[in-house]
Amino acid sequence: MKNLIQRSATGALIVGLLIFSILCSEYAFGALFLVITVAAVREFNKLITAKYKSEINPFLSAFITATLFISLFAISIGWVSYKILAIYLALISISFIIELYRKKENPILNWAILALSQLYIALPFSLLSTIGFAEGQGNYNSCFILAFFVTVWVYDTGAYLVGMAIGKHRLFERISPKKSWEGFFGGLLFAMGAAYIFSIFENVMSLYQWLGFSAIIVIFATFGDLSESLLKRTLGVKDSGSILPGHGGILDRFDSILFASILISIYLHLILN
Repeated sequence: MKNLIQRSATGALIVGLLIFSILCSEYAFGALFLVITVAAVREFNKLITAKYKSEINPFLSAFITATLFISLFAISIGWVSYKILAIYLALISISFIIELYRKKENPILNWAILALSQLYIALPFSLLSTIGFAEGQGNYNSCFILAFFVTVWVYDTGAYLVGMAIGKHRLFERISPKKSWEGFFGGLLFAMGAAYIFSIFENVMSLYQWLGFSAIIVIFATFGDLSESLLKRTLGVKDSGSILPGHGGILDRFDSILFASILISIYLHLILN
């Protein structure tokens, strides 16, 4: 009961903070997720370091991550062109060169972890800012980013409820024994219902486009969840961290966006532009 209360309170705080920042302004959302993105990469690096004794420079990693997020946000808002990403690519190259002088025991492992943290964590989190600007540079529409998170939450809730009630056939037992096909399709049905509601109140996309939006999120949110489960199972840990009481770490709470944000960013830009 204590854990349930703690989990519910933390979840409500996260949801409230996210919705407030999304509706408040693009700057509030950007500031919040800049912090979350840097913290998520730091959490990932600490997980790997604890297992493989790597020696990632935390300050350099944080600076590179912040550079990527700020660059994509600045591009989305229309302040700069895509050329600014050259700075980010230069920093990645410099971080590799620095390993020549650090004289660490396993520089190749440090290279690999830095690159993976950027591709697997920093890029998906940073692309969230582009979803709000899917209609064009400088044209912020909170409905897209809000619909993204609402769909993830509705799917997770539906999958949990249906899975608990009638789940019998395991979805991916080797990695996540509790997930079921019944839960997956139940969550998909809930997400389709959310898409129908979005199409009524937001006519920026047709019903079929909203249904496609939800289907992409459901499929790749599932893969995101499974990939994080694979990560934890490989590293032999229960949670990715302990920063969120009742939920574990940042990656435990936001694992569903790891692939979904990339695919939705592409989907929206193809549909709307």
